Amino acid sequence: MTHPFLFLQWIEQQLHLHVGEHVTYTWLVMALLILVAFLASRSISMVPSGVQNLMEAVIIGIDGLIEETMGEEGKAYFPLIATFALFILVCNLIGLVPGFYPPTANLNTNAALALIVFVLTHVVGFRKHGIGYLKHFMGPIIWLAPLMFVIEIIGHLARPLSLTLRLFGNMYGHEIVLMIFLALVPLFLPIPMMLMGVLIAFIQTFVFTLLAMIYVAGALEEAH
Repeated sequence: MTHPFLFLQWIEQQLHLHVGEHVTYTWLVMALLILVAFLASRSISMVPSGVQNLMEAVIIGIDGLIEETMGEEGKAYFPLIATFALFILVCNLIGLVPGFYPPTANLNTNAALALIVFVLTHVVGFRKHGIGYLKHFMGPIIWLAPLMFVIEIIGHLARPLSLTLRLFGNMYGHEIVLMIFLALVPLFLPIPMMLMGVLIAFIQTFVFTLLAMIYVAGALEEAH
């Protein structure tokens, strides 16, 4: 996918950097999140307003979703889950700004996020249950354990692939459609597509974050 103009790509060329647009725009998203965190926390008050009010609403919403999906044990993983949600959402939304590229429209960004979820799931499982975590792969019937183990391994290996391709396909597809509309009718017609892009950005953030919580919650459960 070739953009007619990417603001940071021009800066990258001037500085003779060759890291890829998904990396430079990931840095931009990180800088934006750090800035928002600073603005929200620099003068915390009992009666929130402005950025603090917005971020408190977001944090409360994420915290409630974690409690509903993962239970009280899930609260320990709030920092990571909230980081996933905020990072992916900003990455998705930034692509709606002309001259900006969504890092989540690149396979490398999404694969990195998916692999973090994959590794975390099994680290949590072994920390919680020890070697008994392997019972999650054996199934409920002992004589079917060899077959179930193979099936479960394939299913678990498919998780990062599914997480990667789902987010990539939706964001990359929307980028292509938006670029086509912008090239054909650059004024008012792309506006409905951009509004749809906002909806897609929120939905894909919710789906990725929810699946990450479900996978970790599954590793925390006792095997049956």
